Amino acid sequence: MIQLPKLLTIAGSDPSGGAGVQGDLKTFSAFGGYGMAVITALTAQNTLGVTGAWPVAPEIVAAQIASVIDDLRPDAIKIGMVATAGNARAIAQTIGRGPQAIVLDPVLVPTQGVSLAEAKLEAALVSDLLPLASLVTPNLFEAAALTATNIATTPQEMATQGQALIAAGARAVLVKGGDLAGAPVDVLVAASETRLFHGRRIMTRHSHGTGCALSAAITAELAKGAPLIDAIATAKSWLENALEAADALAAALDVSAGRGPPHHFFSLWDGSAPQDLL
Repeated sequence: MIQLPKLLTIAGSDPSGGAGVQGDLKTFSAFGGYGMAVITALTAQNTLGVTGAWPVAPEIVAAQIASVIDDLRPDAIKIGMVATAGNARAIAQTIGRGPQAIVLDPVLVPTQGVSLAEAKLEAALVSDLLPLASLVTPNLFEAAALTATNIATTPQEMATQGQALIAAGARAVLVKGGDLAGAPVDVLVAASETRLFHGRRIMTRHSHGTGCALSAAITAELAKGAPLIDAIATAKSWLENALEAADALAAALDVSAGRGPPHHFFSLWDGSAPQDLL
């Protein structure tokens, strides 16, 4: 019998289904994994933005994690929105070293809407979760916040921030440069090397949950045993294709004014599949 990769996301809930645990579960499924979810916060959001966020108590977060780990034993864990320093500590104490693959996507501020993190969460992420992660995947704004530096404008500055996070205890850091001017480039910094991943700028406004999707895709590939470089390359290629298909998905969902999600299942269905199954 084929053994399915078991993948756990620890993140906030997005009721519109594009980001957070809902988006992660879609990504895990697209990569052939069995997804599980621990919710750290409830949010009110849609394609127009985030209007509210309510953290889950740390003891409830810890109880959810323990119930999954005691039974299903995930092969890889992705940590997204933590929301509070108390949740960061609870996650660290409950997962311990956990599986070999732990990807930390330090969600702090969404592209549109209210903050998804309490004040001074950055220090808790660095002290409690950074040392546990096999990969940290901040965007430009998150990397600046975690290192208390200015927002990077060049790959060299991104690499410097990545090196600072390595010095703080991370094993590897992928600073995501989708918000750079010009062609996007992500910078991977590890103890032994620095590598640039160049990408294509996909012309779509439907990018809600893009960061969640990339880190979840990397998590899925690491769970399958892929080397880190290959996992990142595969995830980036998949995400570019999902973004290319995002306009078609948004049209099918009748998303007009907002930012729809990437098309997680672009290779599996075209939007007519549910009718075909009736």
